[in-house]
Amino acid sequence: MSISARQIMLVQESFAKVAPISEKAAEIFYKRLFEYDPALKPLFKSGIKAQGKMLMSALTMSVDSLSNLNALIPELEKLAQRHVKYGVKPEDYTPVGNALLYTLKQGLGDDFTPEVRKAWVDTFRLMATVMKKHAYG
Repeated sequence: MSISARQIMLVQESFAKVAPISEKAAEIFYKRLFEYDPALKPLFKSGIKAQGKMLMSALTMSVDSLSNLNALIPELEKLAQRHVKYGVKPEDYTPVGNALLYTLKQGLGDDFTPEVRKAWVDTFRLMATVMKKHAYG
């Protein structure tokens, strides 16, 4: 699985539009995530504001590194190991991905075109595949 140079550009450009509202975006993300799967709420031990900062930091690192997957993959593997320690299961990636897409749609409005959505779907799928393969074999 791979993502194209155009998809990388679309993800990076669209994320740059969401970054200025990162605190609000994180709030939207977690609210939607817990609506999708309330059982995930106990996995988040720190407050949602702190969790939101960690989320946006991880997304920033990942989005910035998309052009260099050789550098990104080890970081995703470390992140996956931490998630296992927190109790994240493979099936938890689906509501996370859906909450991310919802958040992007809310944050980008009309700029969340079908092409941008597909770029994000493919990017998240790539990242989740790397993380799940490393964490769960």
